[in-house]
Amino acid sequence: MRSNYIFTSESVSEGHPDKVADQISDAIVDLFLSKDPEARIACETLTTTQRVVLAGEIRCKGVYENDQWAPGALEEIERTVRETVKKIGYEQEGFHWEKLEFSNFLHGQSAHIAQGVDESGNKDEGAGDQGIMFGFACDETPDLMPATLYYSHKILEKMAADRHSGAAPFLEPDAKSQVTLKFENGKPVAATTIVVSTQHAKGYDEGDKEAELHTYVKQAIASVIPAELLSDETVYHINPTGSFEIGGPDGDAGLTGRKIIVDTYGGAAPHGGGAFSGKDPTKVDRSAAYVARYLAKNVVAAGLAKRCTIQLSYAIGVAEPLSVYVDTHGTGNVDEAKLEAVLPQLVRLTPKGIRTHLGLNKPIYSRTAAYGHFGRKAEGDLFSWERTDLVEKLKAAL
Repeated sequence: MRSNYIFTSESVSEGHPDKVADQISDAIVDLFLSKDPEARIACETLTTTQRVVLAGEIRCKGVYENDQWAPGALEEIERTVRETVKKIGYEQEGFHWEKLEFSNFLHGQSAHIAQGVDESGNKDEGAGDQGIMFGFACDETPDLMPATLYYSHKILEKMAADRHSGAAPFLEPDAKSQVTLKFENGKPVAATTIVVSTQHAKGYDEGDKEAELHTYVKQAIASVIPAELLSDETVYHINPTGSFEIGGPDGDAGLTGRKIIVDTYGGAAPHGGGAFSGKDPTKVDRSAAYVARYLAKNVVAAGLAKRCTIQLSYAIGVAEPLSVYVDTHGTGNVDEAKLEAVLPQLVRLTPKGIRTHLGLNKPIYSRTAAYGHFGRKAEGDLFSWERTDLVEKLKAAL
């Protein structure tokens, strides 16, 4: 593992077209789970100029059963979509929550998938798909996240908060950030380059208004990134293309699941390839990635390593994971093979075991769909995979 290097991560705002799609898909997940905790949802969203399209497969008591929609269900789905877009802040000529055209192509879940996933008789609930999932944690930030991604998220969260509050009325919903940090001895010591591209009101691409926008963005950056990382040598690229008035789904089409590196670890750790948003927790793309993060975070929080990557693998319809792999990147003080043996004893890593341990059969997913699924504060039912309640159990077992 290198100790001296330069590394970069990016983030996108809640108004980015792909993130609009993610938030809509997760709003549908929450809607269905609020009706039926055992609902099955795989909801994909397409956003483009003045249009939102849903597609995918579902099963939900009281909403969609026996290939029939319950009375009022279609209207509630459309209302949920429009409210999600409104909350983000889109009231533009090319994308407006009230005026957009909406199409719903959700349909019933395949019976062949259901027979492999559902619990029945002596058969435990199987994984909703095959695949590999990764979890990661490191000691670069208080939330045990990669610093480059952590600061990229925080910059955009700050700007979104100011846009919603009216403190920065010239900002529009679409934005991207990118943070490059220099590391020495494995620790961030300087921000070398920071990129922020933000959609803006008309006229904020020239003269005094452009200067006002640039000054605001630099102040937002300074409020997030520690002062000791910023210097006269830090290079800023703010709206480097010049104008950014047309944005969001009007500027580019958005699809659920296209920002998987933004959603996870900013490239500092592997990704199995499966997206999270739009999926109920029987889909191990989501739930197993959450529990892998949970386990890796607890390993680092317990002081057993400075960095930890965990891989889990599954086969569709099979309950138990096919493999558990732990890598502490040369920073650990316990045998990784011991961790591989102990961790499954602390949390049963079947889909049902994960859902039960982390309390995932609840409408908790809309909050995950922007600014990262990891490194967030555990609050009640939200972000349960960010808890560090295994620390003492881990220490005792090892």
